[in-house]
Amino acid sequence: MLMNDRVKVDIKDGVADVRMVRTDKMNALDDAMFSALIETGEALKTTKGVRAVVLSGEGRAFCAGLDMGSFAAMASGERKPETADSGTLLTPKRTPGGSNRAQHAVMVWREQPVPVIAAVHGVAFGGGFQLALAPDMRFVAPDARMAVMEIKWGLVPDMGGMVLMRHLARGDVIRELTYSGRIFEGEEALRLGFATRVCADPRAEALAFAAEIAGKSPTAIRGAKRLIELAETPASQHDILLAESAEQGALIGSANQKESVMANMEKRAPAFAD
Repeated sequence: MLMNDRVKVDIKDGVADVRMVRTDKMNALDDAMFSALIETGEALKTTKGVRAVVLSGEGRAFCAGLDMGSFAAMASGERKPETADSGTLLTPKRTPGGSNRAQHAVMVWREQPVPVIAAVHGVAFGGGFQLALAPDMRFVAPDARMAVMEIKWGLVPDMGGMVLMRHLARGDVIRELTYSGRIFEGEEALRLGFATRVCADPRAEALAFAAEIAGKSPTAIRGAKRLIELAETPASQHDILLAESAEQGALIGSANQKESVMANMEKRAPAFAD
């Protein structure tokens, strides 16, 4: 178990159950929450035995977005835009992938080597909506309320939203939601492409599916994730086909691939090595 006053993690049977726990503020994103999300995500990347991750929020919401205090600081001029010597949340230091600190709190969940599922209930507004987009899948409650809400505050999505939305919805849909800031619920999120499943208990269903993933060959799952991510880039058909062959070549005859075959032939549960 990893724990602080913003994020808790339980790891059991290959599944990391990650929960935001700032329940009194509907898991709103303050400086401490950004730090907790980054530290937790970076730690999980190299935690042995993790085969799937579920990201959720305790209490009434997944994540209500940026803490109201940050908007007040912007209006007063206390919070400055990104500058060369800035020490604010919008630090100019960037990750190898190009993220600043706020973006990294979201993109670190896209960078996980194993599948990640967001379990969304209550609200996912603004930065909270962008955080929900980073995982591989989103299991969403029917009455969950979501919005690209930055326009309400005279802002634009700046936590990876433009990178993440483009793979999920049409350009005109992204424009309509970004320009209006309107709220939409679970069933519409599914139609638009922002929800993978709509379910009465997103966290329970996400944990069950994560357990299913954890029961598959972890080397094949990781290889499949790398291929899917490559296919979402501007990589050429030639490069993707070569990558398929390389991943398959590494898997065939490997210990976990042999165990997959033997477990199926012997009609038993497999015992994979991490």
